[in-house]
Amino acid sequence: EYAFSSWIYRIASNNCIDFLRKKRFPTISLDKPFQSYDDDIYLEIEDNTTQPDLLFIDNEKLEILKNAIEALPEHYRNIIKLRHFDDLDYNEISQKLGLPLGTVKAHLFRARKILSIDLKKHLHILKD
Repeated sequence: EYAFSSWIYRIASNNCIDFLRKKRFPTISLDKPFQSYDDDIYLEIEDNTTQPDLLFIDNEKLEILKNAIEALPEHYRNIIKLRHFDDLDYNEISQKLGLPLGTVKAHLFRARKILSIDLKKHLHILKD
């Protein structure tokens, strides 16, 4: 009185369940100790998550870098942002700003030099 498709589906479903039951891997409780010959042993799983202090330090480094870039004179700040944030090459920066290629290179050199001097004040934080 039932459709053939329902019957075959049920057989396939039961076969899959039986197969998975046979393949079931042994499990170990993380909360309960397991018995050994000498004493109870508790499992200790290593925590591989990000350490909060490292996240805080990374955020602090980023904030220091942003502040140092914002403290640059505007023409240096613009060139640094175009080169390192917008990932433009020297020729693209030259065309975008209407400056000769040599001027772009010189401005980038000077901007990096100013940043280097400014960031040395924070070397104890940035060295890691």
